[in-house]
Amino acid sequence: MGRRMMRADEVDPKGLMREAYRIEGITESECRSIFMDWALGLPAVDPHEAIRVMLATYCAAAPDHPMTRVLTAGLVPADTPRRRGGRAARVST
Repeated sequence: MGRRMMRADEVDPKGLMREAYRIEGITESECRSIFMDWALGLPAVDPHEAIRVMLATYCAAAPDHPMTRVLTAGLVPADTPRRRGGRAARVST
């Protein structure tokens, strides 16, 4: 039995993404702020899956929208932080 695809209203219950796509002249900076609010309010779901649902819902109609760029960037894996320990952390080169 396969997993069912989440619906947009399940991952955007407050309608933040829906409204962001409706705002004329919204900037990428404003979209990043809305994205953070949206991400912090996500229900207990995989955030990458939630982003994919939002892209599937809005990207085709608005491929050049700044929120589409922000959502796409949200799928890029973060770099793994590297800790410098021991002498290397204490001595500058």
